Amino acid sequence: MKQKTILFDINETVLNLDLLKPKFEKVFNDQSVVTIWFSMLLHSSTVAALTGVKSTFATLASDMLENVATRRGITLTDQARNEILTTFANLAPHNDIKSALTKLKKNGYRTVAFSNSSLDLITQQIKNADLSDYFDQVISVESTGSFKPDPKVYQFVAEQLKQPIATLRLVATHDWDTHGAISAGMLAAYINRTGAPYHPQYKQPKIIADNMNKLVEAIIISDKHSE
Repeated sequence: MKQKTILFDINETVLNLDLLKPKFEKVFNDQSVVTIWFSMLLHSSTVAALTGVKSTFATLASDMLENVATRRGITLTDQARNEILTTFANLAPHNDIKSALTKLKKNGYRTVAFSNSSLDLITQQIKNADLSDYFDQVISVESTGSFKPDPKVYQFVAEQLKQPIATLRLVATHDWDTHGAISAGMLAAYINRTGAPYHPQYKQPKIIADNMNKLVEAIIISDKHSE
């Protein structure tokens, strides 16, 4: 088998953001704001990567929370901000994650958590989600000074793993992330958590599913055929 290491994006792909909805409902009277906030966070991290702005994912998360509150005419208290950001570090995994990761490991794969969040935050998230035994390694982009989908962060993770980038596969629920990985020379697999169509102008992975167990099974079959 050529592709023995699978990288997993964490937020939304592995961890479920639904736990944030009651927190946003309490502050904004609208739980759907969590989606707006997270989209703004991803947008600002991409702009930071493209323009060389040095920041952290946590700082951008706080900044965008303040931004969306201001847009809605809401004064965000320190307590409300801290409650939301603390919850972000305590998200539960999607129901299909543990079984899917277990299957990969039983089939000889190495699993790696790979995120834009700081190493401290990812490690905390993985621990709080009871996933420490399911990942062989945790890698953050933070030391690159950039964020996904900057090509250099995908090359960075390949260097950290001491493996050719073409032998790695990224699993993500963000089409900009799978597109970024493919563009950098990596394999990818897309899990459609939202039901939204894949961006038609992005490079599309061959493996797409709406459930992580189905996705993992497709990866295993594909890799066996490529041996």
